[in-house]
Amino acid sequence: MDLRAILERSRTVAVVGIHHDAARPAHYVPAYLHDHGYRIRGVNPALVGRVLFGHPVVATLADVDEPIDLVDVFRRGDALPDHLAELLACPAPVVWFQLGITNDAVAAALTAAGKQVVQDRCTLAEHRRLGLGA
Repeated sequence: MDLRAILERSRTVAVVGIHHDAARPAHYVPAYLHDHGYRIRGVNPALVGRVLFGHPVVATLADVDEPIDLVDVFRRGDALPDHLAELLACPAPVVWFQLGITNDAVAAALTAAGKQVVQDRCTLAEHRRLGLGA
């Protein structure tokens, strides 16, 4: 899987499980991406209406009002089956499970539906490792 190509072409990122606390990865990872030119659209029903990175947080992926290139998931692996229908319905071609997050059954279902899936990797770390932040 070409992570460089994914990160280079995926300019609008929906972050499922985004958080408002700057000390949490679900905030500082999207903040890093935002600082590097990505459009960040937060998805978290507990934060609906709060503005993060210039856009109000929405409850579901279906509520994002623009095309999404990549869904960046900050939810525990055992919670991912609860998001499967939403992830399948979203037209984003890439679903990325953050570092420490895996669910092979959900990944297989997404892959079978034609989506690229990245598991257990951090978008921030990969962006830096690939030298895309320079």
